[in-house]
Amino acid sequence: MEAKRINVLITGGAGFIGSFLTDKLIDQGYSVTIYDNLLEQVHQGKIPTYLNKKAKFVKADLKDYETLKKHVLKADYIFPLAARVGVQQSNYEIKDFSDVNIGGMANILDILVNNKHHVRKVIMTASMTSYGEGNYKCKNHGRVKPELRSQKQMDEKDWELKCPSCGEKVNPIATNEEAAVNNNSIYALTKNVQEALLLKIGRLYDIPVVSLRCFNVYGPRQSLSNPYTGVTAIFISRLKNGNAPVVYEDGLQTRDFISVHDVVDALVKAMKNKKADHNIFNLGSGNPISIKEAAILLAKLLKKDIKPEVSQLARKDDIRNCFADNSKAKKLLKWEPKVTLEKGFKELIEWSKNEKAEDIFERAQKELKERNLLEK
Repeated sequence: MEAKRINVLITGGAGFIGSFLTDKLIDQGYSVTIYDNLLEQVHQGKIPTYLNKKAKFVKADLKDYETLKKHVLKADYIFPLAARVGVQQSNYEIKDFSDVNIGGMANILDILVNNKHHVRKVIMTASMTSYGEGNYKCKNHGRVKPELRSQKQMDEKDWELKCPSCGEKVNPIATNEEAAVNNNSIYALTKNVQEALLLKIGRLYDIPVVSLRCFNVYGPRQSLSNPYTGVTAIFISRLKNGNAPVVYEDGLQTRDFISVHDVVDALVKAMKNKKADHNIFNLGSGNPISIKEAAILLAKLLKKDIKPEVSQLARKDDIRNCFADNSKAKKLLKWEPKVTLEKGFKELIEWSKNEKAEDIFERAQKELKERNLLEK
């Protein structure tokens, strides 16, 4: 079978998205190399027990150009999933986020451009955070995209977005790929630059490339002891330790949660489908839910009689609403999300039962306050 001779390189393959992608590709007969530095904050420097034994594992850093080069030049397909993740943390760990996220992608592309290779396609995961606020609808001006809320507005706890033309309150609508970017953090900026680098080099050198802008990805294998990771994992850690999930603002800000299984399905479809080449796709459910509602649902599924703590605190440059218009992915990739939120949350909770969940949220919150990134 030809697929057995096809080599796939997944950077960040020990992470929850990368590990599920590894499983799926190995099941389909591909040879997979996982390239991961086992970041202490996520993996405590240890190879996860869930990692597929049929994959080749390389412990190395994206900044190690020569080691990376050796594996890039063996690959037929590359999934550059490795990245420093954490919106607020990125705003004070600027160098490391830039070195890893931008520098890591630059290294991969530099290797491809300056060496003979047989890479057929590069497929990356970008981030919805690059949009900043999503699209909104004004009763007077139709579709609008407001700027991030001013510090004055946040200080006054005036949470809702206003039309940039008339100042009237606007209502959130789905955000499509044509929406202007407005990076709300160093993390968002680095992911946006990653994407721009990939698309530019892909076109210049006729290398098929794809960028999938992921919304709020959740699922099993996501670190439960990393206070800078996805909000679902943070809430579960709080609840498992008998603590209330802390919700910022009034809790009515919305997010678009997408299961890791749906993301992996889209990654594989993008790899195999020529119509995906040189395109950007939103990967989200298209169904927003408030952060407060998400916390309540997780507590219910965990059978914890703990209500979320609505803090009324504001994080600098946080967004109010952003959810996906995923019609482009449905049309070109023939993809659509299959995992409902309740089903996905149940799977995440079932997996979390035997996982360590150290609650260090308060320590992370203290750091934000000390750096004036969170209202004191």
